[in-house]
Amino acid sequence: MQKGVIDFITLGCSKNLVDAERVMAQLEAAGWRCVHDPEEPKGEVCVINTCGFIGDAKEESINMILEMAERKKKKQLRQLIVMGCLSERYRAELEEELPEVDAYYGKFDFEGMVERLKKPTPTLPKGKEICKAYERHLTTPSHYAYLKISEGCNRMCSYCAIPLITGRHTSHPMEEILDEVRWLVGQGVKEINVIAQDLSSYGLDLNVQRDNVPCTKVHLLPELIDKMAQTEGVEWIRLHYAYPTDFPEELLDVMAKHPNVCKYLDIALQHCTDHMLRLMRRHITQAEQDALIRKIRERVPGICIRTTLLVGHPGETEEDFEALKAWVKTMRFDRMGCFAYSDEEGTYANKHYTDDVPQEVKAARAEELMAIQQEISAELMAQKTGTIQRVIIDRKEGDYWIGRTQYDSPEVDCEVLMDVQSTKDNVQAGDFVDVKITKAEEFDLYGIVC
Repeated sequence: MQKGVIDFITLGCSKNLVDAERVMAQLEAAGWRCVHDPEEPKGEVCVINTCGFIGDAKEESINMILEMAERKKKKQLRQLIVMGCLSERYRAELEEELPEVDAYYGKFDFEGMVERLKKPTPTLPKGKEICKAYERHLTTPSHYAYLKISEGCNRMCSYCAIPLITGRHTSHPMEEILDEVRWLVGQGVKEINVIAQDLSSYGLDLNVQRDNVPCTKVHLLPELIDKMAQTEGVEWIRLHYAYPTDFPEELLDVMAKHPNVCKYLDIALQHCTDHMLRLMRRHITQAEQDALIRKIRERVPGICIRTTLLVGHPGETEEDFEALKAWVKTMRFDRMGCFAYSDEEGTYANKHYTDDVPQEVKAARAEELMAIQQEISAELMAQKTGTIQRVIIDRKEGDYWIGRTQYDSPEVDCEVLMDVQSTKDNVQAGDFVDVKITKAEEFDLYGIVC
């Protein structure tokens, strides 16, 4: 057991990761040394940042808590602390079922954990004590980071537990976000991945001045991205998790205008038939959704659209699924993920619908849809053969440098592999290079640095 060391284990999404990075920075300011996702935990304190979104994620979080509780029982750990979405949603139940955890914190009461661990300890060296709100212990490679611009969601889709966990949509003030952007650039970050549960609603809850008149219900995402793009040192901005209903179309002009705003948009569409969109409470029709996608592609030529679809939702018929398959073939999304419906307690679907699609049918539908997307991806990737792409290098693996184009988000999208032997000696992680694509596979490209 290493004294003065806290191991952080983050489960779930990049929004959770940002929370962990903030807490780690505050604890390091108090004198702790924080290690993120260690191969083998060795610290005297372990903090598990949990996910509570769907069944599989909850199970993973519980298993990790049990594993660390066993380490504590063997006196390999002095304190075990749980934070994040699972404890935000189920704190009372967890405290009763897993009393071996020393303390539980949710999504919005991190200060209590920081205060708890800042108490004088014989093994704790003196820290710097002052840590600005936007400072973080970055856990990503030094050239890219995630930037969370809001919390929560007001959409209340039938299947989604996020509003039950995180509450209503709350935008972070624009100036605070821009301060964080400048701080990130000062840390060497070149690529900023903007994240939120609902990018489309950014700013609607803030009071702003327009012609010296206070205004509310104003879409501020276009203005925010425009200002970020003009910040010195910001090489790439990438947008994640827009919502199709009430989408701020002025954003498309900003994307087309600035070369450092990646031609990439992650927008979860979930389904296509009016029947399913109504059951899912998406507040949009197929015609409106299709028109939006056409508009995005027209106003930002060459844009890469990533979407997420949901199959097996209560009421999804074979006709709905066949229509979804045909729609995916027609729309030809550049990137696509597919999930099977998970019946989450407290959601509208859980309260008002019957989970009537068998689990094996859900799984089969998800697999079939992803097989269609694999063919589409292979065809779209093949079109890049012979082109020159600007690539950011993420890392070196064996005989290859691994990088990404502006059309690829870290960890979830395609990568570009460049043979080390044909690459300049002075190339390193974080560099931007021009790469001629020589070969394409379903989800990866191969190329040579020009």
